[in-house]
Amino acid sequence: MLTIEWSLASGWEKPYIKPLENLSLHPASSSLHYAIELFEGMKAYRGVDGKIRLFRPTLNMDRMARSAKRATLPCFDKNELLECIRKLVEVEKEWVPYSTAASLYIRPTLIGTEPSLGVKKPTKALLYVILSPVGPYFASGSFNPISLWADPKYVRAWKGGTGDCKLGGNYGSSIYAQQEALELGCQQVLWLYGEDHQITEVGTMNLFLYWINEDGENELATPPLDGIILPGVTRQSILDLARNWEEFKVSERYITMSDLTAALEENRVKEMFGAGTACVVCPISKILYKGKHLHIPTMENGPQLTTRFLNKLSDIQYGREDSDWAVLVS
Repeated sequence: MLTIEWSLASGWEKPYIKPLENLSLHPASSSLHYAIELFEGMKAYRGVDGKIRLFRPTLNMDRMARSAKRATLPCFDKNELLECIRKLVEVEKEWVPYSTAASLYIRPTLIGTEPSLGVKKPTKALLYVILSPVGPYFASGSFNPISLWADPKYVRAWKGGTGDCKLGGNYGSSIYAQQEALELGCQQVLWLYGEDHQITEVGTMNLFLYWINEDGENELATPPLDGIILPGVTRQSILDLARNWEEFKVSERYITMSDLTAALEENRVKEMFGAGTACVVCPISKILYKGKHLHIPTMENGPQLTTRFLNKLSDIQYGREDSDWAVLVS
């Protein structure tokens, strides 16, 4: 693990790479009482050429810095932290799986360690990074579409809140709704927002809809970054790829459940999928909304576009295709 301590009095201390160990925290640490903490999620991939790569890690550093500012945690040199992470992965390179179906998960974390019960900006903090090999997201090795539960009684985030930051509190508070979804036979929550039931995110993933829009155009749409949507690295990559292809309209726009249900009734929906670091892309097949099961025809349609994004991003991550999105570790 990598550890770097910070204090208001001394600034950032020397970074250390050392064996994984338990943390020793004061019982009044602000991260434990007031959720003054954040995390990031990224991966290292062993390519077909044996080289180890990170995927667009500067986007993770940018998001981590934004999260730190929102959580009143100390700012840091993004390039220096990335170099520390690169060195950590280099030291532990044998933990990066020799497989193009697995990877090394990297979890940078920043927590307030202020030893006080006062609700205030912390004067002490700890930045650490831990690693863990992870296998393929889909155990069978093939796409497994998921079913979603959409109910407006729970919201993941709200305007003026912290939905656009990767803070642990956003995730812990979502588990209750996730459990209810499981009890109803669904695998994930489709988070809705507002009186018009805007579609926001799916589980812990960003959401994409490929459809024929109201104007008869083929369109790939995803909710806009309006403060309640997490700016995912995979999300940005999919948008960048699609815009570069110039084959269909690409939009960051609001989509409501009434928009979706109308499109389903008119057979205008082609594919719907979640996107994130863990799975890259995850097809969606059903949505339970207002007591009715909405059938999403993603799998019947290929799923051609979903698979295309998966293959393209995987080719870059595992070195089958050269790209400046892949940063070499060793």
